[in-house]
Amino acid sequence: MIWFWVASGIVVLFGFVVVRGAPYVPTRRKLLDKAFTTLYPLGKRDVLVDIGSGDGVVLRAAARCGARSIGYELNPALVVIAKILSRSRLISVRLADFWLVTLPFETTIVYTFGDSRDIKKMYKKVQQTASLHQKDVYFMSFGFKVPNVQPEKHNKSFYLYKVRPQTFTEQ
Repeated sequence: MIWFWVASGIVVLFGFVVVRGAPYVPTRRKLLDKAFTTLYPLGKRDVLVDIGSGDGVVLRAAARCGARSIGYELNPALVVIAKILSRSRLISVRLADFWLVTLPFETTIVYTFGDSRDIKKMYKKVQQTASLHQKDVYFMSFGFKVPNVQPEKHNKSFYLYKVRPQTFTEQ
């Protein structure tokens, strides 16, 4: 009987997150390492924000490149797993809703495995961040292209966008 309640709790926990965001699908390490060296070479001056950071695989890939990384995740179980697996001074994992936070000024790139439902909205959030901080911010999407926006670079399933601050006439 206890297994039924544990399984039910897991289903509810992961189900809630899918309704609010994308499902948990970890990106393969090899693909990330290639994207972070060829598409957008991450370095010590970068701060990567991962939307829906899951178990922290993207955060750890960024840390291997010397970049600081901040992950936002809705699923408390995945936050705990990410914190256990991602013990580095370069990595911060936060139980938070990406839509409700202000991204740090130091953010240089935002990474997501979004979905077709939310990718345009995520891009707009990054655009708001660029405008708020009055600096360019890169946006890397795995798997989904932002509709009606031309990527600066593209490599297989990765799309990289340079998001510039908006002026008042553009808003």
